[in-house]
Amino acid sequence: MGYFDVKIISEHFDVPEAKSLDYYESKGGYRMARQATKTAPAEIHAEVKKSNLRGRGGAGFPTGIKWGFVPKDSETVYLVVNADESEPGTFKDRHILFWNPHALIEGMIVAARSLGVRSAYIYIRGEMLREAPIVQDAIDQAYAKGYLGERCFGSDMHLDITLYRGAGAYICGEETALLSSLEGGRGWPRLKPPFPAVKGLWGKPTIVNNVETIANLPWILEHGGQAFADLGVGRSGGLRVVSVGGHINKPGVYELPLTVTGNQLIEEVCGGMRGGRKVKAVIPGGVSMPVLTPGELDVPFEFDALQTDERIAEVEVSPGVAFDLGGGKTLRTMAGSGGVIVMDEQTDMVSAAWRIVHFFAEESCGQCTPCREGTGWLAAVVKRIDQKQGRPGDVDLVASIADGIAGNTICALGDAAAWPTLAFLTKYRGEFEAKIKSSNYKPRATRENKAS
Repeated sequence: MGYFDVKIISEHFDVPEAKSLDYYESKGGYRMARQATKTAPAEIHAEVKKSNLRGRGGAGFPTGIKWGFVPKDSETVYLVVNADESEPGTFKDRHILFWNPHALIEGMIVAARSLGVRSAYIYIRGEMLREAPIVQDAIDQAYAKGYLGERCFGSDMHLDITLYRGAGAYICGEETALLSSLEGGRGWPRLKPPFPAVKGLWGKPTIVNNVETIANLPWILEHGGQAFADLGVGRSGGLRVVSVGGHINKPGVYELPLTVTGNQLIEEVCGGMRGGRKVKAVIPGGVSMPVLTPGELDVPFEFDALQTDERIAEVEVSPGVAFDLGGGKTLRTMAGSGGVIVMDEQTDMVSAAWRIVHFFAEESCGQCTPCREGTGWLAAVVKRIDQKQGRPGDVDLVASIADGIAGNTICALGDAAAWPTLAFLTKYRGEFEAKIKSSNYKPRATRENKAS
């Protein structure tokens, strides 16, 4: 078996009948859900902790530890699956929902058993018109077989799963905004603490996990947490499903070892660069993650490996603004949501930066002043630089605005706009300065100028 041939979630992608319960069961599906109903909750939790499974939605937080935050004496606990995949460049979760919905449902049964959950929800992005009916059909099939509802698999376990469709707001991918939306309110993030595991949906302890995270659970229960950990590296267990787009020959969704480097991903997995051009930049985890240059692609696209690099010192973007986002360690970038975007040598990096900050300005919920005002201001200044209307001092102004947003908002949307901007300025500053130098901007004549 080759290096890239091991599969956990994607083995039956592109098989039309894979969406049916009968096909899923013929491949061993739901055996672990049935076993889970007879397994002690603490035993399942122990295997998940041992597996080093980390959240696949963006932050990479250890799943077993997150589950451990639920108070032991909780009478009501909710499980919510975050299927609101909305990060630009990321499309792997919708692929899982479309081709392997029963893996998600089985994983939810396993998680529910461990956490003592009776009611679970899948919050799916409203624009997923293709995936939502497939997921609902899979839920209905599971109910019809007695795998959901009263006495799951004939056991004393009860579990209801409800599919809830969001309205397409990026901010509802943030777990507390998602919960507010699920409750019927405005999708505004909440201050933490308390964290959802302590006080979440309707004030009850709630675990929010990503689609891919949950879909890994049946394999972990079957093969053991240690086997999953051994597939990974360091503190990260298992494989990773990534979506790769941009100027490559074979864009798509791939399930890969966590040791795969950026260069391997481009050359060995995606067939190299389109048109034989050179790589200019790569965003490793959705557009909210800082960009990488070609010289930074020889490390694994794994959570910890992408965050720090001893070779890169702190960089001063502009006077008083240093690109140091890691609390004492230089945060190089993050694996994020697994949305890899590859850009070739013809890419205009100023235009790319503007497109990203414009998105976040449009998607800001408006709750926090630094984000509400700052992202719009940031987008306006980057846009004028891009359109060759930039002014002297605009590069430092952009850096100052981004620095004022980062770390000063309730949720990470402000950081999602600021971090990429600072990275673009740090690594491609010359392109910003070149556009300002060729700017058509002419200062308005003042009375003093006219008089002279």
